[in-house]
Amino acid sequence: MGFLMDLVAGESREILLAISLDDWAGLDDPGRFDAHIALGGAMDPTWLDRFSEAVRDVTGSDEPIDLIDARRELNGPGDIGERTVERVDPAWITGIARIADRDVDAIAGRWIELVEEEVGDLPREEKPWIRQLAGQLVEFARKADLSPAVILAWSL
Repeated sequence: MGFLMDLVAGESREILLAISLDDWAGLDDPGRFDAHIALGGAMDPTWLDRFSEAVRDVTGSDEPIDLIDARRELNGPGDIGERTVERVDPAWITGIARIADRDVDAIAGRWIELVEEEVGDLPREEKPWIRQLAGQLVEFARKADLSPAVILAWSL
């Protein structure tokens, strides 16, 4: 199955409570959380670093940094059950939120190229999913940009 990863935006305390109660469906409640994206088990976590790299390549910017460098320890528990939880640097979220709509397709294409350089050719049926995910990450970041916190919850 791979890694399970979720990005959740909102109040840290509420996010951590929902995760500790395994209330994954509740994370999609816009009345409780600003944004949520489930990244599932089909994706290696390094792919988000490749996404950041694709953004930099297409936009010619130095931002956003790789997600691995944008993760911060939480004040409090670093693990909840089987999930590790980390705060995401707001600058990473802002860097993704500022992607122009016109650049999303080019970023998705470059992202696929970078992933293929790392893992080899991807099956043709995975590429539309990755292109869609690029747009979803931008949408998530736009909703999360002014949130008090963005939490990455992941497990092996």
